[in-house]
Amino acid sequence: MQILAHDPARFAQLPDYPFAENWLTIELGEGLAGRMHYLDEGPRHAPPVLLLHGEPSWSYLYRRMIPLLVAAGFRCLAPDLIGFGKSDKPDDPAFYTYARHVAWLKQWRDAVVPELVGLFCQDWGGLLGLRMVGEEPDRFAFVVASNTFLPTGGGQASPGFLAWREFARASPEFRIGGIMNRGCQRGLTEAEIAAYDAPFPDEPSKAGARAFPQLVPIEDDMDGVTENIAAWRGLAGYARPFLTLFGADDPVLGAAGPALAGRIKGAAGQPHALLSRCGHFSQEDRPHELAQGVIDMARAAGFHA
Repeated sequence: MQILAHDPARFAQLPDYPFAENWLTIELGEGLAGRMHYLDEGPRHAPPVLLLHGEPSWSYLYRRMIPLLVAAGFRCLAPDLIGFGKSDKPDDPAFYTYARHVAWLKQWRDAVVPELVGLFCQDWGGLLGLRMVGEEPDRFAFVVASNTFLPTGGGQASPGFLAWREFARASPEFRIGGIMNRGCQRGLTEAEIAAYDAPFPDEPSKAGARAFPQLVPIEDDMDGVTENIAAWRGLAGYARPFLTLFGADDPVLGAAGPALAGRIKGAAGQPHALLSRCGHFSQEDRPHELAQGVIDMARAAGFHA
């Protein structure tokens, strides 16, 4: 197996992504190490907010939310998960596991921003972030979740997800930019599509993106089910502000917002919303509404400058 580094030339002219690079070396397991890239925008003393992307995106997804949150007085930290964005990419899909993704992200969080944080998470950003909230709820001041869930088996996946999982596994063509475009209600520009393609120049670089859908623990015997069931005990009792803002036009997860909110103590009485004209990648379709949700939950938690 090889650990692939990004090609800086492919990221040279990304639209609306003027952010400085930051790097942390992560212990990947089996004696291997890789570099994780992340954004760190806003004053270092400002209240920190984690922005966690999912499949098959990277921190470019947050380019329209970050300026709004920085202007509102927050420090925004957006990592590229291992296998995505500018971060290093093991080229063997079998190397990626749910447990490793959690461990890699925890390494980064503990090293870069160990203090109390707010969380915005979407897609696999929620499978990782909500797990972390459930395991260590006292480390999170508030949560805003969008088009995500914390699954615990049961075999209840939608036909849309099962079709997506098979496509990611077996399709001879796996064009990330096109996938991103189809998951948005607003049409991405050609330059934006190219930006989402930038981290993935060839098939080996897509190993992590191919692997992620296979790791969602929807069957009872899958890795992660036991850990997620345990995490739900902490997540259900999470009493700090918890808001769901879901894209209503997501055929896989658009209807999951009320089910998620209904299980979490801190979600009671919050202004949850299903956002119209909003697909799976809500950060592209409704960045202003999502940023305002973060600002509102931070105020409700007393977590602001």
